[in-house]
Amino acid sequence: MPLTPDTVFLIATYGIMPFWLLLAIAPSWTYTQTLVHSALIPIVIGVAYTFYVATGAFSQSEGFGTLSAIMKAFTVPEAVIAGWLHYIVFDLFVGAWQVRDAQRRGMNHWLVVPCLFFTLMLGPVGLLLYIILRKLSGKGGWVLEAHPV
Repeated sequence: MPLTPDTVFLIATYGIMPFWLLLAIAPSWTYTQTLVHSALIPIVIGVAYTFYVATGAFSQSEGFGTLSAIMKAFTVPEAVIAGWLHYIVFDLFVGAWQVRDAQRRGMNHWLVVPCLFFTLMLGPVGLLLYIILRKLSGKGGWVLEAHPV
């Protein structure tokens, strides 16, 4: 099976779902810690993303300084795949952070699950809901990471 943009889209879309399920139903499981909370997924998706960018996904682009330039850039299937990979890796990263943050704060995991769903489907909406949940539950304020590394 050739790795056409359609094939990569299907592999990426369905391939990321088990990791979201692990976050939702088994957040403390060893394999969730090993797979979802490691650098493995960002590395794999990052390599694929880098491939598309390096091989000319945005070669037709006129830059990213105007809306029309961005619209033109995303008329190329390879650019859309690069954009999709960008979305899914960052959404999963945010979802994994939400789970770790909630665990550190002793929050009820089942209250976080709807936030995970919205992070998966609508990225910033899920993050917004999680931040509001954290604040309303008294488990955190507006500062996301209070302790410097």
